[in-house]
Amino acid sequence: MHWIIPQLATRALQYKVPCSTVQSVPIDGLATQLRKGVIEYCVLAMLKEAPLYGGEVIQLLRTKGQILVSEGTIYPLLSRMRSEGFVETEWRDTPAGAPRRYYRLSHSGQKAVAEFRDEWFRFRDSVNEIFPDGGRQK
Repeated sequence: MHWIIPQLATRALQYKVPCSTVQSVPIDGLATQLRKGVIEYCVLAMLKEAPLYGGEVIQLLRTKGQILVSEGTIYPLLSRMRSEGFVETEWRDTPAGAPRRYYRLSHSGQKAVAEFRDEWFRFRDSVNEIFPDGGRQK
């Protein structure tokens, strides 16, 4: 038996603008959008290794290729992660100046990193299935 949805039977499918979502993010802004989606988890993962102060977080991220950030991004992010309980802080004296606030992963931060890591690898593997050769045109 063949079913026809009444609303579709009376009108033809109309083609408008192809995928307006893709067009709304210019290709030069794509890396920025990707960074925004993962920066918090990258910071949490770095804190899994050792406590760091904000300047160290910025320096480490800048050495990681496309993950360029500014102080105006990291310090509010660290503050929010602290208020949400993902990181804990302590002040440490420094021999050459003012004390620094060091951030370390809390128990809930460790859980968040583990969950993100699992989800990230599933996501990455799915995308790699779509682009098995890295998406390069031959």
